[in-house]
Amino acid sequence: MNRTMLISLIAATMLVDQLTKAAALSLLSQGTAVPVLPNFNLTLGFNTGASFGMMGEIMAGKPLLMAALTGALTVVFSVMAFRAQHSFERTGFGLVVGGALGNIIDRLRQGAVTDFLDLYWRDWHWPTFNVADIAITLGAVLIIAASFPLRRRKEPVLDQS
Repeated sequence: MNRTMLISLIAATMLVDQLTKAAALSLLSQGTAVPVLPNFNLTLGFNTGASFGMMGEIMAGKPLLMAALTGALTVVFSVMAFRAQHSFERTGFGLVVGGALGNIIDRLRQGAVTDFLDLYWRDWHWPTFNVADIAITLGAVLIIAASFPLRRRKEPVLDQS
């Protein structure tokens, strides 16, 4: 994956995230679950904390601080993305950056991240999440996969152009 493809991946991830959140905001009502499949609902919610609502109480009312912290990490991950030598690693960092940017936009625009995907089993619900969270998680899995020595030996080094 060259740099142009990396930038396109970041932009596409951010765009898909923002479009799905816009649809959720216009079609769903907060607190009302819309069943989609067994164990899966669409449920509009807002997260003031980090991933999966962690630090929600600490960061409540401080969206600019949360956006700044996330932004600093995103800059670091962006640098790592452009320096990455292997496609799994570069793709992983691209997904993380695109997802993080999508969530930063929400924090700056409305003070919280829009979440709407609700997985559950019986009475237990996973914290509601969004497309950006999926991209960040998938990106982390790819970065970890790229770190395995067997993967690194078999894959050619990427062209930096």
